[in-house]
Amino acid sequence: MATVAETSPTSNHPAPRGSCPFAPPPAYQQARREEPISRIALYDGNPAWLVTRHEDVRAILADNRFSSDPANPGFPFLTEAARQFVTLKPTFIRLDDPEHGRLRRMLTGDFTMRRTATLRPEIQRITEDLIDRMTDGREQADLVSEFALPLPSLVICLLLGVPYEDHDFFQECSRTLLHRGSTTEAVVEANRRLTEYLDTLTASKADKPDDGILSRLVARGELDIEDIGAMGRLLLIAGHETTANMTALSVLALLRNPAQLAHLRAHPETMPAAVEELLRYLSIVQTGLVRVAVADAEIGGTTIRAGEGVILQINTANWDEERYPGADTLDLTRDTRQHLAFGFGVHQCLGQPLARLELEIALETLLRRLPDLRLAVPFEDVPFRDDMLIYGVHELQVAW
Repeated sequence: MATVAETSPTSNHPAPRGSCPFAPPPAYQQARREEPISRIALYDGNPAWLVTRHEDVRAILADNRFSSDPANPGFPFLTEAARQFVTLKPTFIRLDDPEHGRLRRMLTGDFTMRRTATLRPEIQRITEDLIDRMTDGREQADLVSEFALPLPSLVICLLLGVPYEDHDFFQECSRTLLHRGSTTEAVVEANRRLTEYLDTLTASKADKPDDGILSRLVARGELDIEDIGAMGRLLLIAGHETTANMTALSVLALLRNPAQLAHLRAHPETMPAAVEELLRYLSIVQTGLVRVAVADAEIGGTTIRAGEGVILQINTANWDEERYPGADTLDLTRDTRQHLAFGFGVHQCLGQPLARLELEIALETLLRRLPDLRLAVPFEDVPFRDDMLIYGVHELQVAW
């Protein structure tokens, strides 16, 4: 049984990707096979545990001995800028129960499967309209800027009550906040600008209420403006960055797997299952989920002491051969139950029903409307987002 005293950091985080841009870093896949709970060095030289096996990642996410709260000693910050960002005004995803649960329940009703299903006609309308604009008089476009990014941005703005005409501003801020190379000063400034914008917008809802989430939170009267604004910041960033990158990367993965694409075109009714496999296969949270032990815990034969940080590599867990045989192959007929693309446990992604619906509609409509969809540049020229916390592509030139 390994303990911190018996091991030393052996690699830095995050590790580089290999020749396949869809695959997790080779170093992490090797760790999963040889030492699934291993020691690594963080940016500041401090050690942390890297957890790469599906069973172990799932166990930690369900274990209340591991905390999401960055105020706990030993919390594993991935960069100095991240340290500044997550401690400025933590949202409920950076809190533990009972406070986490209290705040999360204020939003649960907006993201149930039933509530999300009522959005289908509007999301379908937005999707069709974006494709109309993208294809009007042209045979080529950047799928990211003209389709994958505006679709979830329009939807989350609609839900929150945020003016979509401000999307360039908040997307600029989110790029800075999610860029692994952003300086501490740049992150603090981007957070200040976005916080000030959302606080002002939230305060205006008292006099000019609407049907959006921010307005309803103001009407409840349980939170101050700053706390509501912080919730809005979380939902705004997460609500467009993740789905936008999953959409574009999913299209690219399908184009690179023509047999799977042909199967999906022939069987469009299998789209929900296909989305689950794409979520597993692509696992876009590339830097992992971070926790800190608040009590000693034995996981997978390794003792993790209170005060030791852990990094849970979702991408390698979802490529675990013991859980998913042939995991390195995209197989749209695979049983993907228990994949961890949305995390697990009490902090599992609140917006996953909306993300699933957006992906299903986006992919179904693209494949139906553009039967000759193809890459317009060599695959080697596609710019991948290795520099961002959320993986994907910076742009995707396609033709039809």
